[in-house]
Amino acid sequence: MLTRLSWPTVPVFPLGAHPDDHGTRFAVASTSAEMVEVCLIDGPAGDEGGLTERRVELREHTFGVWHGHVPGVRPGQRYGFRAHGPYRPFAGLRSNPHKILVDPYARRITGAVTDVVAARGWHGDPMTGGPSTVDSLGSVPLSVVESTAPGRRPPRPDVPWSDTVISEIHVKGWTRLHPEVPEAHRGTYLGLAHPAVIAHLQRTGITAVELLPVQANAPEPPLLERGASNYWGYATLGFLAPHPGYAADPGNECAEFAYLVDTLHAAGIEVILDIVPNHTCEGGVGGTTLSYRGLDAPAYYSLGGSGHDADITGTGNTLDAGSPTVIRLVCDAMRHWVHAYGVDGFRIDLASVLGRPRSGPFSPDSALLTAIAQDPTLSGCKLIAEPWDATGEGYRVGGFGVAWSEWNGRYRDAVRDFWRGHGGGVAELASRLTGSSDIYRLSGRRPWASVNFVTAHDGFTLRDLVSYERKHNEGNGEQNRDGTDDNRSQNFGVEGETDDAGIRAARRSTARALMATLLLSIGTPMITGGDERWRTQGGNNNAYCRDDETSWVDWTATDETAAMEAFTAKVTALRRESPVLHRDQFYVDGEVLWWDPSGRPMEPHDWHDGGRLTLVVLLADYWLLCLHAGDEPVDCLLPTGHGFDPVLDSTTEDGEPADPAPVGAGATIVLPPRSVRLLRSH
Repeated sequence: MLTRLSWPTVPVFPLGAHPDDHGTRFAVASTSAEMVEVCLIDGPAGDEGGLTERRVELREHTFGVWHGHVPGVRPGQRYGFRAHGPYRPFAGLRSNPHKILVDPYARRITGAVTDVVAARGWHGDPMTGGPSTVDSLGSVPLSVVESTAPGRRPPRPDVPWSDTVISEIHVKGWTRLHPEVPEAHRGTYLGLAHPAVIAHLQRTGITAVELLPVQANAPEPPLLERGASNYWGYATLGFLAPHPGYAADPGNECAEFAYLVDTLHAAGIEVILDIVPNHTCEGGVGGTTLSYRGLDAPAYYSLGGSGHDADITGTGNTLDAGSPTVIRLVCDAMRHWVHAYGVDGFRIDLASVLGRPRSGPFSPDSALLTAIAQDPTLSGCKLIAEPWDATGEGYRVGGFGVAWSEWNGRYRDAVRDFWRGHGGGVAELASRLTGSSDIYRLSGRRPWASVNFVTAHDGFTLRDLVSYERKHNEGNGEQNRDGTDDNRSQNFGVEGETDDAGIRAARRSTARALMATLLLSIGTPMITGGDERWRTQGGNNNAYCRDDETSWVDWTATDETAAMEAFTAKVTALRRESPVLHRDQFYVDGEVLWWDPSGRPMEPHDWHDGGRLTLVVLLADYWLLCLHAGDEPVDCLLPTGHGFDPVLDSTTEDGEPADPAPVGAGATIVLPPRSVRLLRSH
């Protein structure tokens, strides 16, 4: 049924569906469509045969936006768009009115892809075949008209960057197995807001959670074809809508997510969202037509020759960072999460893509990166770039502008190499320990611009990093071809789990040394949530599709988990209590003194000694930090003029010094194998 809209001219912006007292105003961008209909869907949810559809033509077309007001449409109404226009695949044009399309600005999305064939916009061949005539209604997600966004949120914690300690967390996996969370709330927004969960975060010194994507997502075509899911969520369908799969009460995800943010804020914990403005869930040209491809592929995607998608993300498609449509969508979406929910910041997945308009050369001054950095709302948020993409051109650690902090991949590699005995000279490690001034100072940034990490969701957990030398991803269904082979890990002679008490002790001790190094380094530390619980993924270093016990955090209490948690809490407390350990400025000459274990200052040739496995540093004449990655103990002669109190010993389960007696100036202490010792000056 088609209704021709005869409502008076209405505003073009904002885009999306916005209800008022008389109905709902719809607006959607498409420069290639020749006609756009908004389709109002009724009938039982999930009942493909019982759905009814009323189509309303959006007759207003202004600034490349189709818009109009539909009387009587209230919040809760399901809807989609149908775009009529040219279908010329080799020109990148793929309009197909047989496909009902999700609103890119939908603030709520319902349903899932239940028929991948119906979701495809093509028939026979994606390039040479014709458009599919299978109607996708009933087989794909729909948009939902949502009430006006919530009003002003409570005050944010505004934790200074220099005080920030981040835990990277998956909403579902964090509480899916938590025994104190009510069963109905496990794996949901409400589960993450449970008092027992928040108490754990506070106890371990976390000031911010970095949530893996909570934007509405859908599996990419290859996963759909084999019935798998994208557990991590790096496959966005709707950039403004909370993912409905994390709602305890489906359909109530907007209110539940707002409650989660408010509850964390009340506990003094910030919320950073991992967002994916570099690609979508539709895949390449052989993929699905769920929204962007059907509305205006050339305006959303970076297209290579002959209408194919350029792919610098490794996912089949790339959003075009030079497109005004994309720039507007990304900035509008980010502002929405701040204004509607009060989030504190964003980690941008494959952020180098945002600096490569039309998949070209990288520029930190690109239109999209500049638009985010100068936005009055977004510039006041914590902005973290993942400074690489799937190509060599995209590896840009240190290459972003002054508004951005960055995941420091060089920190991860240097620390992993040192603690597995592959240091290759300690100069690199020394720079990473003291804030990476060689990377960030010249651009005018502070030490906290370096987001230091040893593990992340993508790769081994901390436990697996000291238990496996190679990946074990067979369960992903890709013949173990997926995931990196550059793990820089160690197994102490046995691949995987073992009952050997000596090996288990060595692994835990090395893991504590890694954790202590991370938390005592200058910069912003990021822990992978669950590492402090001694979590394993069984050697899987790419569990993106494993929505099961492989990925979920195990909250079973054991001596090992309790000890690692207590150790983490001890080190975060030391960091929090001493400004020297979370300083806001880079060190200047004379504030850091590097020592050889023999008691003399480090000399130029020492920094290039590839066999050196010990590093001793005196920070601001106050803290003495000793790192020893060798397999045998080593004597260390302390500087003269200082007496020291032992504060931390990574070789003990709880971090308490094995010998807490004060140490006199110029005394000799023994550094055990694979150990971190921290001493405080008298």
